[in-house]
Amino acid sequence: MLIDTHAHLDEQSFHLDLEAVLRNAQEAQIEKILTIGITAETSQSAVNLANRFSQIHAVVGVQPNYVSEMKPNDFSLIEKLANLDCVVGIGETGLDRYWNHAPIDLQREFFIKHIELSQRIDKPFIVHCRDAEADVVDVLKECAESQQLNGVMHSFCGDTATAQTCLELGMHISFAGMVTFKKNEELRAVAKTIPLDRILVETDSPYLAPVPLRGKRNEPANVIHTARCLADLHGLTLDEFAKVTTANAKILFMIE
Repeated sequence: MLIDTHAHLDEQSFHLDLEAVLRNAQEAQIEKILTIGITAETSQSAVNLANRFSQIHAVVGVQPNYVSEMKPNDFSLIEKLANLDCVVGIGETGLDRYWNHAPIDLQREFFIKHIELSQRIDKPFIVHCRDAEADVVDVLKECAESQQLNGVMHSFCGDTATAQTCLELGMHISFAGMVTFKKNEELRAVAKTIPLDRILVETDSPYLAPVPLRGKRNEPANVIHTARCLADLHGLTLDEFAKVTTANAKILFMIE
């Protein structure tokens, strides 16, 4: 059994067939799925889905590209939702210099707020990082000075040095379909260095479909392809790797 630790099941591409998608996941032995908020509205949607389907847990937050669009009470709603039992984490948060949709200082302000919320309520945070590895590490180091970090570098695509620094700060490293892409030998080399007790798998559905499904809509059932790739890198069978990553996810997100 696997756990898809990062999906966006409220996305429009799932509106017509979500129940079929969830059946596909069950048939592929995907035990649980974490659906992730990127705005106050989608965080509420994540909670609604988690309340509707026992297979789903919610993570709530405002993704860095959307922080400039926040309304005055949006973060208050995130704080309220974060305390619900169906919510197992905070995010996705972080920094993004690729799209430039929000000033980096504002992204940084809310990145810190999300981490502080995570520390207050003892639920892990999920980090989005794009073209901003050094900036993200700086924030993580700053926040780690006051309290141990407990979080995930989601859809990791950084280098070994960044991964090792994040591990030293207490973070887990999660890999999505990009690790299966033929050209990504360097990312596979990084994945091979991650200790088994700190590695997670995800789809980032409906994005980043793994090989051999690249270019198609991604869905949680497809996490098996990423897991198989990572298992091979670590010299494990798929079953052995599934047991490890499922145990990691259950401990980190306090899922029974």
